[in-house]
Amino acid sequence: MTTVQLDFTISLDGFMTGPNVSVKHPMGEGGLRLHEWILTDQMSDADARISREAATSVGAVIIGRRMFEVGVGVWDDTPFPVPTFVMTHEPREPLVMTSGTFTFVNEGIESALQQASAVAGEKHVRLMSGTVAQQCLNAGLVDEIHVQIAPVLLGCGRRLFDELRTAQVELERTAVIESPRVTHLHFRVVKPA
Repeated sequence: MTTVQLDFTISLDGFMTGPNVSVKHPMGEGGLRLHEWILTDQMSDADARISREAATSVGAVIIGRRMFEVGVGVWDDTPFPVPTFVMTHEPREPLVMTSGTFTFVNEGIESALQQASAVAGEKHVRLMSGTVAQQCLNAGLVDEIHVQIAPVLLGCGRRLFDELRTAQVELERTAVIESPRVTHLHFRVVKPA
């Protein structure tokens, strides 16, 4: 069965991007500091293992239109070599890339999850956009949360959980993995009985 997984690196003060996200600064000004753990050529063994596991366990990705607009030039492909579904209000034809296809979905998050789950099979559907992740959390559609906490304070930017409207989300911690550049926290979302 497909697992819906929210996966982000955030600063200690909760920001997933720096301020002023743009094509010039896809992670916002100073936001690339969050991803030094994965961008370095001297990745720790723990970080390399987490990165490999993430790459091989993803069967489909869902992102928002803004992330697509600022990220596609950096990636020059899909963010993972799998189908990627882009939430948007504007109808658009699929965009075929080297490693996968961007499919634009304007029927809502449930439709995007249904399409992504259909192609993901037994692998994860990865939520990579803050807006999409919060919509899924608010709708009770997230199964796992993976958060990497980078040892930086950004001070401003966009926080990962600022737009939650759900009263509470109960979590069960499943892993804590430390490395010199980041702390990996894995949680299972406890669904109401």
